[in-house]
Amino acid sequence: MAEITAAMVKELRERTGAGMMDCKKALMATGGDMEKAIDYLREKGLAQAAKKAGRLATEGVVDAYIHGGGRIGVLVEVNCETDFVAKTDEFRLFVRDIAMQIAAARPEYIKREDVPEHVIAREKEILAAQAANEGKPEKVIEKIVQGRLEKFFKEVCLLEQPFIKNPDITVQQLLTEKIARLGENIVIRRFARFELGEGLAKPQGD
Repeated sequence: MAEITAAMVKELRERTGAGMMDCKKALMATGGDMEKAIDYLREKGLAQAAKKAGRLATEGVVDAYIHGGGRIGVLVEVNCETDFVAKTDEFRLFVRDIAMQIAAARPEYIKREDVPEHVIAREKEILAAQAANEGKPEKVIEKIVQGRLEKFFKEVCLLEQPFIKNPDITVQQLLTEKIARLGENIVIRRFARFELGEGLAKPQGD
C-alpha cells in the first residue's frame, strides 16, 4: 500500500472539501488511490445525506439575484435545520449558486415529481409525433420517447440540471455534498424567475 503523505491528504481535502481525518481515512481505505478516495468520500456523503433527508428544515435563507443589468431576476428559498448553519458563508454561497443556476439554466420545476401529469402527457405526445415523423418503427417509438423524456426532465428540473460551475455534477449531487459537509438536511423549497419582457407581445415592425 502506498504511503499516505500529508501532501496527498491536503490534495484530497482541496478537491473534495472533506475534513482532514476523513480524507486520511479515505486514502487509507483505498490504498492511496486519489480517484477511488474521491469516490469513497462521495459515497460516504451520499449515505450521510440520505440519513438526514427526512429531518425537518425550517430555517434558511431567501436570496435575490439580479443578472444582466436588471434583465433577469431570481428569488429562491433554501431551507436548513438551524439558524447557525443558515448564517454560515458556505450555506449562503450555496444559495447564491442556486440562484445563479436558476437565472442561467431556466428550470421550471425543482424535481421531476413536481412536473404536472398533463405536462408529461403532452410532452410524450409531442415526442411520439416527432419520432413517427422521423420514420422510426412503431415498436421502438415508446423506447425513444422514454429516452427523450429523460432529457426533458434534465432540462426543466433544477435538481437534474448540470451545475453551471461544474457540469460534471448535477445540482442534486451538489446539494447532497452540502448536506454531508454541513451536517444538516437542506431543501431547495421554491423559486421564482423573472425575465424582462417575458410573455409580452413584441411590437411588429413596419
